Amino acid sequence: MTTPDWTGGAAAALPTDAADAALFGRVHVPGRGPRVVTVRGGEIVDVSDAFPTARALTENADPATALRAAAGPVLGSVDALLANTVPEHRDRTAPWLLSPIDLHVVKAAGVTFPVSMIERVIEERAGGDSSRAEENRATIAAVLGDDLQSLVPGSEEAARLKHYLQEQGLWSQYLEVGIGPDAEVFTKAPVLSTVGTAVDVGVSEISAWNNPEPEVVLVVASQGRIVGATLGNDVNLRDVEGRSALLLPRAKDNNASAALGPFVRLFDDRFTIEHVRSAQVVLRIEGADGFVLDGTSDLGLISRDPESLVAQTLGPHHQYPDGFVLYLGTLFAPTADRDGPGQGFTHHLGDIVRISAPRLGTLVNRVAHSESLPPWTYGIADLIADLAAQHAER
Repeated sequence: MTTPDWTGGAAAALPTDAADAALFGRVHVPGRGPRVVTVRGGEIVDVSDAFPTARALTENADPATALRAAAGPVLGSVDALLANTVPEHRDRTAPWLLSPIDLHVVKAAGVTFPVSMIERVIEERAGGDSSRAEENRATIAAVLGDDLQSLVPGSEEAARLKHYLQEQGLWSQYLEVGIGPDAEVFTKAPVLSTVGTAVDVGVSEISAWNNPEPEVVLVVASQGRIVGATLGNDVNLRDVEGRSALLLPRAKDNNASAALGPFVRLFDDRFTIEHVRSAQVVLRIEGADGFVLDGTSDLGLISRDPESLVAQTLGPHHQYPDGFVLYLGTLFAPTADRDGPGQGFTHHLGDIVRISAPRLGTLVNRVAHSESLPPWTYGIADLIADLAAQHAER
């Protein structure tokens, strides 16, 4: 049995400059429900009297300043709550960490890096069969080349490439959202269904070809202001989506398949959208079989600017009165063989997945089957009931 040591503790969970960071998250307090918290000096402080929901905080005109001014009781150290979050070691009479968001809609942008675009085309042409991926990879790379970084989606040059590929019979719906004018933005998970750090993430037992997607996730207020960022794992079933893009909801939205955290870092003069644009997300997968895979996702190589993706998500065509979070996509598309030549990478149960960035900390999860994890039962009605009870206590 694994121990809480796999979480890495507060030293890994927190940003390297945590003392200067405006961080918020959520904690379950037994008998009281979810509480909004901040981190100060390695301790977790309950600020839910000022901000009963994460949504209330992110709707503030200046969330970082408001968070720093909020007072409340200390619930314990980051180390203690992190250790108590690991399911099999949890003391249910003590607090534990939750996903940092509550009422925000969970959106995701796909095919935002040339490498991931090519891998989606490979999935499509392989029909979800990992054993056919390598032969398709060589064919597609020969046509598209390996230098698409300078190609601007929606540009005249992109349109010319589209016309050429159509003539060659090589056009794909993934190329349409990869280099066309419209981004792929989809709903990743329902409100309140995301999981946080130090718990299991789910891959469906129907899948034999799947992987994590390490991403930066923007937190956006209802007016479209980007107010902060966190880390995310957009767990993906490659074989399911590869059979048909219309199966995207089946591939993306499963129990515990959307992880966020450990905390949201709010924008201020120490952390801005420019830090997001230059962020490097590091991934490490460690299997019980001794398998180790390292990868990186450099946001500087993204083909669509983060602010452009937000603008395509919210506007006259669609509003989000409680705000939303937006997974920005990933450069990481694992091709290393794990179980045999030509089979590529897929998760094994028990894999430990660490997603980190210096200014955002580390999100760590363990892989399990979605069908074997505790069912998602805490919904909006439960949150309303808990908020009413908290209000009555005051």
